[in-house]
Amino acid sequence: MSSQPTPIRRIITGHDSANKAKVLIDGPAQNIRGNRPGQFTTLMWCSDETPMDMAVGEDVEDMGARQLGTYPPVNGTRFMISEYPPGNHPTMHRTETVDYIIVLSGKIDMELDDGETVTMGPGDVMVQRGTNHAWINRYDEVCRMVFVLIDAKPLGFAEHLRSRENEHRQLNEGHKG
Repeated sequence: MSSQPTPIRRIITGHDSANKAKVLIDGPAQNIRGNRPGQFTTLMWCSDETPMDMAVGEDVEDMGARQLGTYPPVNGTRFMISEYPPGNHPTMHRTETVDYIIVLSGKIDMELDDGETVTMGPGDVMVQRGTNHAWINRYDEVCRMVFVLIDAKPLGFAEHLRSRENEHRQLNEGHKG
C-alpha cells in the first residue's frame, strides 16, 4: 500500500488579455487529502455556482487550491480524483449531490443500503443520485476514480451522516470537514 498518491498532472486553460487561449497552470495537483491509510482524494477544480464564471485574464483564482470538505460549495461543483487501496475501510455515506463517477484503473464495489453491490472496472461510468453507499476495494490493486459532485436540492426524506450546512460552517470557522 502506497503512502503517497499517484501524481496527477493538472492543466488549466484560459485566455490572456487579448482573448487568446493559453495554458494558465500546468503542473502536479497539490490539494491532496488522505484521512485513511493509502486512501487519497485530490481536488482538481471546483465552482461556486452554475453557470460558472470564466473571467478573461491570467490572474484567476486557482479553484483547485480551495479547502473543501466532502461537499462541493453550495450551488457549485467539486471535481476530484480518488484512490482506494485494496482492503480499504469503507464508510457508508450519502451526499445531497448528483455525482458523475468514472473508474480510471482498478476495480471497486459500490454497496448500497440493502447490501446490493455493483462492481465497477476501468471505463465504467456511474451517475449517483444522493444514494447511501460505501466504496469497497476487495481486489489486489489500487482503484483510481474520477468524481464530479454537483450540488443538488435536498432529498428531504432522511437524515444524512454528514450535514452540508454543518460542513460548510466548520470550514468557514477554520475546521477540517
